[in-house]
Amino acid sequence: MKYLQWAAAAFLVFFLQGRISVLGITPDLTALVAFCAGIRQGETRGLFTGMVIGGLQDGMSLSIIGPNLLGKGLVGYFSSSFLSGGMLRWTPVLGIVAVSLLTLLDNTTVFFARSLFDRPPAALSTAVFVSVMQAILNAPAGLCIRPPHAD
Repeated sequence: MKYLQWAAAAFLVFFLQGRISVLGITPDLTALVAFCAGIRQGETRGLFTGMVIGGLQDGMSLSIIGPNLLGKGLVGYFSSSFLSGGMLRWTPVLGIVAVSLLTLLDNTTVFFARSLFDRPPAALSTAVFVSVMQAILNAPAGLCIRPPHAD
């Protein structure tokens, strides 16, 4: 049943990804799925879910396979280890910061991987602007996506 819920969430995210935009910038909803998987399911399942989502996104982008797979996998892995560790206690502000930073990590990973192995997908200034805007658009989701043990 859980796999069916994750598949439905992934389908919904891919459906909405291209239809929602603010100032011409779409939020990175696929990173939110990887973040949610890492928070709720742990490092291994977060990594796996992020890699599956990223692989699907790479397959649909008609570009090289790997940049989104790596970026979303890192989001799934680090969301769990960053927020579920003993050093930090989860708060809504920490959730906002974590979503923003992990969105920036994902975008940076994808940009540099594509620049290194293919060709730059955009000018650096455009990539920075889009990454910051996506981090801002994704940030409110940090209020809603909580670890299972949060108060």
